[in-house]
Amino acid sequence: MNLGKTLFAQLMDFLPWKTFHRIVDRHDGDRYVKSMTCAEQFRVMAFAQLTYRESLRDIEVCLSAQSAKLYHMGFRQEIKRSTLADANEARDWRVHAAFAQHLINQARKLYTGDSLGFELENTAYALDSTTIDLSLSLFPWAPFRTTKAAVKMHTLLDLRGSIPSFIHISNGKLHDVNVLDLLVPEAGAIYVMDRGYLDFARLYAMDQASAFFVTRAKSNMDARRIYSATTDRSTGIICDQTIGLNGYKTGKDYPAHLRRIRFRDTESGKTLVFLTNNFALPAATICALYKSRWQVELFFKWIKQHLRIKKFYSTSENAVKSQIWIAVSVYVLVAIVKKRLNLDASLYTLLQIFSLTLFEKMPIQQAFAGGSYTSEPIGDCNQLNLFAF
Repeated sequence: MNLGKTLFAQLMDFLPWKTFHRIVDRHDGDRYVKSMTCAEQFRVMAFAQLTYRESLRDIEVCLSAQSAKLYHMGFRQEIKRSTLADANEARDWRVHAAFAQHLINQARKLYTGDSLGFELENTAYALDSTTIDLSLSLFPWAPFRTTKAAVKMHTLLDLRGSIPSFIHISNGKLHDVNVLDLLVPEAGAIYVMDRGYLDFARLYAMDQASAFFVTRAKSNMDARRIYSATTDRSTGIICDQTIGLNGYKTGKDYPAHLRRIRFRDTESGKTLVFLTNNFALPAATICALYKSRWQVELFFKWIKQHLRIKKFYSTSENAVKSQIWIAVSVYVLVAIVKKRLNLDASLYTLLQIFSLTLFEKMPIQQAFAGGSYTSEPIGDCNQLNLFAF
């Protein structure tokens, strides 16, 4: 890496900017734009995500305090909050959504060989959603309840590398199960979901597409046992059965057989009943797959805590979606950097260090070397270094 570049500029160099500009041209993103192009907006918003800025004013003040370094960070003009607010309102959010999807495809290829912690050749996904509560008076376009607004972030997470492979942003009223209609099932892949996605007609469509699912059964499910396989109860697996649905509607929606596995968790003492259309995998692997579904919960918790999506810089639908997609792009970018540079640190640690060192001029690897680096002398300048250590 070039020592003359700030860490922020080095991070931005990992992005495929030619692809970004092609996406901008496809959506006419910079048409009639006189200041702050889509690329500049992305850089500013990515900086805000990486440094945990709380507002447009916060972004403006932070960057103006380091105005001498802005050119070296890729900014060609002074950043004003009014200009950034206008850009967030006017630049098409689909540009950032398409770019995030391109980064996701890159990251998934890098993490293809990662282990799940158990033997599995299939691609495995976890599907879930998280709700971001909003003020109804400020976000009337995102109705949720009578006195509350919200947006939902529906995510399909590749369990290898915890990389989101599909994201859909909706208002709070969209029920989780409807997202199954937006997915194109991948033959041979396994989709792990909770009971909120239990819709037998949709699950049968997934089965007919040669995809597999693992979910939990509801307590009032009406089914008959057809066959019971031998199980070792010492492993926590109480029964492994082939079943058929008895209900008139459910039997019509899912006319094929299902596999029901009853599992007792020795740690919590809870008994869980899993449903799947995969009859080949060992019962223990099915249970381990459902347990790994918690990675998507951790992803939501992590992205809410460490990226700016709980506090939005603007209130329009376009601005909110732009901010969420840029936040996802930053998350995936850090995952790409971690893999390409073989950094031995968690994504949390990477973001914490980047948040304090973006203005520094050092190779990225040296930022994680353990404090052996000292900043270059600034010369005859009386201004204090805001990020001196």
